[in-house]
Amino acid sequence: MTELTENSALIVIDVQKGFEDEYWGRRDNPAAEENIVALIRAWRSAGRPIVLVRHDSRPGSPLAAGSPGNELKDVVLKAFGDARPDLFVTKNVNSAFYGKPDLDGWLRERGIGQLVIAGIQTNMCNETTARMGGNLGYDVLYPIDAMHTFDAVGPDGETVTAEELTRATAASLHHGRFAQVVRTADLIGVSASL
Repeated sequence: MTELTENSALIVIDVQKGFEDEYWGRRDNPAAEENIVALIRAWRSAGRPIVLVRHDSRPGSPLAAGSPGNELKDVVLKAFGDARPDLFVTKNVNSAFYGKPDLDGWLRERGIGQLVIAGIQTNMCNETTARMGGNLGYDVLYPIDAMHTFDAVGPDGETVTAEELTRATAASLHHGRFAQVVRTADLIGVSASL
């Protein structure tokens, strides 16, 4: 059974308009945004901390800083309504722990030892943040259905589907004990009972 701590922090990574660009190709999990919103609402309702992370990429990228694609998706902004996240982090690498302001310092100052990671992409910034979180001693929960990724071409030229990448990420995080891979419904049910 999934156990949430009272001040478990939800970290919502890179849910940005630029990921709707055809540049990225085919994605998996069309329910990702719906599940991300459900988590945001549950965390807001419970008064738990929420961290929003935005990737500020180089010029020419769909996520380039200052471009329309750099903006957070409307669905996330609507989930917050008039409220603001407890922390807003910007980064230009794969891990939210290498952003500004300092995520690790902020979490430790507040005695937060458990992280729930959601957002885009499953096998990129989400996975990197989860691995670093695990290495830093956090209890990481990884709701695999509250994120998505895209097909990718491997070094052999073969396409690895988004679904295959998601399965590999889940297995790697689970097997390596970096994170506990869960479903959104597991966390919503637990959140409501606290």
